[in-house]
Amino acid sequence: MTISTTHPELPDAASVPPITEDDIADYLVNNPEFFERHAEVLTAIQLTSPHGARAVSLLERQAEMLREKIKALEQRVMQMVRNGHENASIADRLQRWSLVLAATSDPAELPARAVEAAREQFAVPQAALRVWDVAPGHRLAAFAKDPGEDLRTFAASLGEPYCGPNRGFDAVRLLDDPEEAASLAMMPLRTPEDGACFGLLVLASNEIARFDSGMGTEFLQRMAAVASAALARLRD
Repeated sequence: MTISTTHPELPDAASVPPITEDDIADYLVNNPEFFERHAEVLTAIQLTSPHGARAVSLLERQAEMLREKIKALEQRVMQMVRNGHENASIADRLQRWSLVLAATSDPAELPARAVEAAREQFAVPQAALRVWDVAPGHRLAAFAKDPGEDLRTFAASLGEPYCGPNRGFDAVRLLDDPEEAASLAMMPLRTPEDGACFGLLVLASNEIARFDSGMGTEFLQRMAAVASAALARLRD
């Protein structure tokens, strides 16, 4: 009688999938006591340092990674502090600009005061303002000159202020020196009651990066809201 030497209950070695790096990683993550039983492994494992060709232990590499993370966090905190200071400065300028408008009692003087204060407070070389659908007493003023249907339609189409490079916008012709407008901030003016567009405020710089499309428009929205509320008096 022939006696079988095989073990059917044991899987064939060829059919067993090899252990992968993920398997090893999962085991170590789920069995942290492994390093307690084999503490010598932590110092025995040698890794290449990213700061040179020298070999370092696993503990040293972990320390380096922690230092890199701390450095990155410190840089993020510093950037947040810088952004906070910059935002506070812009908020102060916006408040001072708003106070100029609030202190202007004659509505006819508002457009010129708004433009002058914008250049001064926000340090931009050019600014312009045009309003339409004004009261009869203001229709002959320079600030109420009809800018044309195309510009009126464009201003009304802006759902929020535009901040970015000058892409040949027709609005630059409102400026004293359109050729020098490399970047723009354009704010539509809307009535507080129904949101109808009745004007456009334009800030321009000869620096292409001064008004960047990646910048937030929160302060521009606030600026537009203040200007809209103040200049709405021209429509009475």
